[in-house]
Amino acid sequence: MSKELANQEKKYNRIITALSIIIPLAVALLFGVNLKKLGFDVEPLTFLPPIYATINGITALLLIFAVIAIKNGNKKLHEQLNTTAIFCSVLFLLMYIAYHMTSESTIFGGEGVIKYVYYFILISHILLSIAVIPFVLFTFVRAKLGKFSEHKKIAKITFPLWLYVAITGVLVYLMISPYYS
Repeated sequence: MSKELANQEKKYNRIITALSIIIPLAVALLFGVNLKKLGFDVEPLTFLPPIYATINGITALLLIFAVIAIKNGNKKLHEQLNTTAIFCSVLFLLMYIAYHMTSESTIFGGEGVIKYVYYFILISHILLSIAVIPFVLFTFVRAKLGKFSEHKKIAKITFPLWLYVAITGVLVYLMISPYYS
């Protein structure tokens, strides 16, 4: 590996490490901020949950199609689909934060076994959505740097994690949507 490529990788690694810490902390902090309670005259963005759930579904499809594209040897389409999936994930995150900053959190109203199923899906979704951030970024950067064998290795972990997060995002929405007021 050339010295320039090694320096570039170090730079990206520092950025990825910072983002992997900053993004979850920022989401956690902003999740607890309610603009109405702070005196801002904002309308609750109650229309956002079905939109960002749809974006999660689209992300899942993009990831599946990206794997199909690379298995068929179409690197360009693979890259475009994954870049779009990253864009969708960022868009989801922005909408999710906006919703929670303007609206009260919805309590799941299910009882019995379904309640435990819901909370298992929700908690695993949240924890893996945090864990997947560095995986997605490292996988993306490895490809951008032309380190395809390393990209392929980490992608085998990133793909199922990211797909799980995208699909469970839709499931969480479907399970809680009857309880939105």
